[in-house]
Amino acid sequence: MELFFRKEGAGSPVVIIHGLYGSSDNWLSIGKRLSAKHTVFMIDQRNHGHSPFASSHTFNDMRNDLEEFFNLHQIEKATIIGHSMGGKVAMWYAADFPERVEKLVIADITPKNYLLLGDESQLYLHQNILLAMQEIDFSKIKSRAEVEDFLAQKIDDGRIRQFLLKNLEKEKASHRFRWRVNAPVLYDHLDEIVSGVNKSWLDDRIPITNYPVVFIRGLKSNYILKEDEKLIREIYPDAQIIDIPDAGHWLHAEQPELFIKAVLTCC
Repeated sequence: MELFFRKEGAGSPVVIIHGLYGSSDNWLSIGKRLSAKHTVFMIDQRNHGHSPFASSHTFNDMRNDLEEFFNLHQIEKATIIGHSMGGKVAMWYAADFPERVEKLVIADITPKNYLLLGDESQLYLHQNILLAMQEIDFSKIKSRAEVEDFLAQKIDDGRIRQFLLKNLEKEKASHRFRWRVNAPVLYDHLDEIVSGVNKSWLDDRIPITNYPVVFIRGLKSNYILKEDEKLIREIYPDAQIIDIPDAGHWLHAEQPELFIKAVLTCC
């Protein structure tokens, strides 16, 4: 699949991979900061943003999309920055194509099966979000405020609602609102999105020492716990873990200056 992307700067390549419900738009300010020394590619993953929608959304799909992107744009080797779901894509791609990875930067995700956390897995949160997105009847929606009001009935967290609304656009031809996220397909593949690229997927490559690895953790997030450090170092024994205070899961948006500082320690 040919992915939509944004490009900034010149220099050694950096490829940024967003997370679930994200897009290249969410990374423009970070990309512009890094573009002083790098050619920065910010992609929209399949079923997100301006990239094509498809009926499948597996980590193998996303890994293959990324390999096609590297080949299409003649990127021999790059530093890869991946956030959340994008971090798992980055880890999976790097495990299969280590020769194409300069450095690996993983933002607020670990290579573990989050389904095993049960009620704490975020599965139910994402199911609720994706069902809410599908329940909106856009034929009856006249304004962005109406969408926000509908989401407020379904999703308590205002930060999540505002993040989702960044995916709302109005079609030029019909003047009807729509999502730039393929909610039905993401819902159907949610189990793999939450569980995939865990230690069992990487067992035959461990220990991975082919490239430097940095994990960046938001200290207000529960995606990388203290006990996960052992797992990270079992897989990536030389990994560096950098903490960002007063930041949750969307650490690059909540603490952009500290996030940039963390990225620049390795780039």
